[in-house]
Amino acid sequence: MKLKAPFPYFGGKSAVAAEVWRRFGNVKNYVEPFFGSGAVLLGRPHWRPDGPRLVETVNDADGLLANFWRAMTADAEAVAHHADWPVNEADLHARHLWLVGQRERITERLMADPEWFDAKAAGWWVWGACAWIGSGWCSGNGPWVSGGERLVHRDDLGNAGQGINRQLPHVGNAGRGINRQLPHVGDAGRAWGHIAPLADRLRDVRVACGDWTRVLGAALWPFTGSLLRPLSASHLRVGVFLDAPYGDGFDGAYASTDGLEHDRAIADDVWAWAVEHGDIPQLRICVAGYDDGREVPDGWVTVAWDATQRSGGAGFTGRRGAESDAGKNAKRERLWFSPHCLDPDAGQMALFGGQ
Repeated sequence: MKLKAPFPYFGGKSAVAAEVWRRFGNVKNYVEPFFGSGAVLLGRPHWRPDGPRLVETVNDADGLLANFWRAMTADAEAVAHHADWPVNEADLHARHLWLVGQRERITERLMADPEWFDAKAAGWWVWGACAWIGSGWCSGNGPWVSGGERLVHRDDLGNAGQGINRQLPHVGNAGRGINRQLPHVGDAGRAWGHIAPLADRLRDVRVACGDWTRVLGAALWPFTGSLLRPLSASHLRVGVFLDAPYGDGFDGAYASTDGLEHDRAIADDVWAWAVEHGDIPQLRICVAGYDDGREVPDGWVTVAWDATQRSGGAGFTGRRGAESDAGKNAKRERLWFSPHCLDPDAGQMALFGGQ
């Protein structure tokens, strides 16, 4: 069964997940600091419900998104309960405003306690993400705020406040993602049927929330720590998938409020980190981004892919015409693999047993 996130996500990498795993192999430890929709982890072919436990750590800076994934690992049934609601414009605005107001509290609690989660916020978030049209869900960018008993339009907020934009819910079809499973209020079991397989897959995944570098420290310690490296480090294999905001146009859907300059800085830092650590034999690193003329070190492998062609289109760019900016960017998609990734065309998979 092919697993996917129960909400639409722009810029997901489901179309290339298989290529990533062909070059990572069955690594002992997997780290994804920019988790988003989790398409690469969910596409891992080595996971089995009755198989050995995998060491997998994911992170996202968006507290509401991270809370959804953590709640899914801990109490997916409660998430399904709160997501089970018909699409209603009034509820969409009310829940949107509530979630934006709770973001800071939720993020702080997630970062302070690795076991904390809010199932109601997770359910409302995924319900709204499926009902919302386009980008901006829970970004906080909008002029509408709570005035006690009604919505109030605040012109002075602009894009800097904790307001929301008003819009009609998605009415073009029966719903997207989880809402497709909710035809009416009385059919509560349908949401759980959509979420249950994800809950099984995510049960042992560790979900962090915060700066992307935090989850990399623990993964790197056996190879870069100041203490004597353990003997087991010689056969450990760690896969690191880095899909940071590209910083080159629109490639986010939810809470990216820091602007393109901030995204570009993160993208530059991510590339610098990958190049610096790419020579560690036990590390297998993949960086996703646009072809921007960057200098690729010797030994790295570049894989070009077209987001409009693979698997019927991938992410936001696959939804636009080929001559649009998004369509042109779709042809700039690249994956860069570090020197110690497997070369599936050179027989390494057979030589190392896919390890």
